[in-house]
Amino acid sequence: MSMSPVDCIVIGGGAIGLAIGRRMALAGIETLVLEREAIPGSHTSSRNSEVIHSGIYYPPGGLKARLCVQGREQLYRYCAERGIPHQRCGKLIVATATEEQATLRRYLETAASNGVTDLVELTAAEVATLEPEVSCAAALSSPSTGIFDSHSYMSALIGDLERNGGTLACRAEVQRGCLRRGRHLLEVKQDGVEVEFGARLVVNAAGLQAQQVAARFEGLDPRLVPPRFLAKGHYFSLRGHAPFRRLVYPVANDAGLGIHATVDLAGAVRFGPDVEWIDAVDYRADESRRDAFAQTNRRYNPGLDAGRLEPAYTGVRPKIAGPGERAADFMIQGPAAHGWEGLINLYGIESPGLTASLAIADEVVEILGIEPKHV
Repeated sequence: MSMSPVDCIVIGGGAIGLAIGRRMALAGIETLVLEREAIPGSHTSSRNSEVIHSGIYYPPGGLKARLCVQGREQLYRYCAERGIPHQRCGKLIVATATEEQATLRRYLETAASNGVTDLVELTAAEVATLEPEVSCAAALSSPSTGIFDSHSYMSALIGDLERNGGTLACRAEVQRGCLRRGRHLLEVKQDGVEVEFGARLVVNAAGLQAQQVAARFEGLDPRLVPPRFLAKGHYFSLRGHAPFRRLVYPVANDAGLGIHATVDLAGAVRFGPDVEWIDAVDYRADESRRDAFAQTNRRYNPGLDAGRLEPAYTGVRPKIAGPGERAADFMIQGPAAHGWEGLINLYGIESPGLTASLAIADEVVEILGIEPKHV
């Protein structure tokens, strides 16, 4: 087994890991990003709604609220600078019953506390003018919500990483980690070959596998590793005429933002995700959910024909709060929590992680005490 020294190793080549790797490389840190799969971003980063969230829902003062708002503007700028397809298409959050209007008012208050001040209250008649096929009692309009091409985004992050001296290694899985005399030693298997890396800094951004990776760090207190819960979400595309020009979201539920309608960059509509709690990562689609999707979405789109719904894809969200529990905040666990100098573990980085990815990278750099740079 050969030894390869490097300044920083980022474990996980999804959007979060790539954003962190890019940020490290831009700061002049020799960085290696390790991705277990053959293609980076194969899991959560590419199996989602590709929405740029504005920061409406998250409890004020938490990481999700702060990093979403900060990351949203960073992401819009980055997309514009790099020519990444994106659109500020806006979003409607709809109350389909009178009693849900109180929830809309709470969203207004929460959004304002988070620094999101562009929400507009709409009556049912005003909604009908904007989106004639939406039926509701009232709504909020969020003009700063948008959509983007997550695959082009990750390609741009990889380009920045590599142009600044960083490296992405795919099919590379961490087998074991330990801390020796202030330096991290990682045993990595790539294409059947075992290599040992030594690094001053290690960031565990393995997403769905973050807890599994942390368990392989010898000497890391297992009590500090939160439980992992997996929430599978189905998406169905709508064949034919697109009824909406904006995203349409119902009032959120405890496990997610509800089965919402998103419009992609080509103008096509898809619905999702729902929530199915599972024990292991599984991307098989359940077509029998079609009727339930149609019934749910008819609350705000009464004319929806279930026969126009086609299975699109599924995604799995890495949660650290389970069924019936209040949604958890991001967990970015650094040396102050676990005692390992130079190590950061990221847990529960689900939505709005994609929106917040550039801000999360800045947060990691700050925790590690790396000289900040505006990038």
